[in-house]
Formats: sequence, C-alpha cells, structure tokens
Amino acid sequence: MTENIDELGPVDWIVLEFPGSTFNGSIAPELTSLVERGLINVLDLLFIKKDADGTYEVHEIADLDEGEIGELRSFEAELATLLSEEDVEAVAEAIEPGSSAALLVWENAWAAPFGSAVRHAGGQLVASGRIPTQALLAAVEETEEEGL
Repeated sequence: MTENIDELGPVDWIVLEFPGSTFNGSIAPELTSLVERGLINVLDLLFIKKDADGTYEVHEIADLDEGEIGELRSFEAELATLLSEEDVEAVAEAIEPGSSAALLVWENAWAAPFGSAVRHAGGQLVASGRIPTQALLAAVEETEEEGL
C-alpha cells in the first residue's frame, strides 16, 4: 500500500463474475502488469463461489490452488482487509447462482500525485462516476451506424 497517506490515490472496486467455476487465474498476468507499471496497487482480493441453490463460500487467495488463481498468489502478502462482512454478503447476493466471482479493490496509483496536488490546493473530490464499457461501446456503435 502507499507509504505516505498524503499520496494515496482514489480507491475503486469491481466484481468480476464467471459462469460456473470457470475462474482460472488467466486474468492474473494483466493485473500483475498494471501493478508492475505502477498504475494500481491491489488492496484486497476475494473469491466467491455461489452454488446453484444460492449458498456461497468466500475464499481468500490462500484458500485456493494455483490452477484457480495463477499469478494472483503474488498479491497475497500485500493485501489489506478493507471489505466488511456486509460488503461481501451484498456482492454474493448480486452474483448469479452457479457462478464464481472475484472481488477486487485497488488504489489508482497513477492518480495519487494529482489527488495530492488537489488536496494541497484546498480542493476536494465532490463527485465521481464511471461509464460502463458496454455503454461506451453501444454509444460508439450507434454513432457509427448513424454515420456521425
């Protein structure tokens, strides 16, 4: 995690759902690349497996074998426990029965210097948002169809 709290970047989280138990760690190289390039710092990472009947199990990296997580094991010692039990329960409720999911929390390290400059200038973040990739792709496709 960032050594100087004044230089902490914005923190985001995502849930990546995989049908069945198809999570196999194949996303690990790209996540590792983001960390190695200094763009993000992984702060927390959990795995949720939800049975067809809706019951679920939560696993940390140490609970899973190499075939399921691949290179993700390298993040094991660096993780903080940021998510509450209620957070995890809410995520587990949101994923489809019979699916598995990765819950990832990361710091946007690339934005830390800018955030620090804003704070030192007396500013603060008052709103933030995200446009889902699917929505962006749909808008681009619509624009291309209209010939704009």
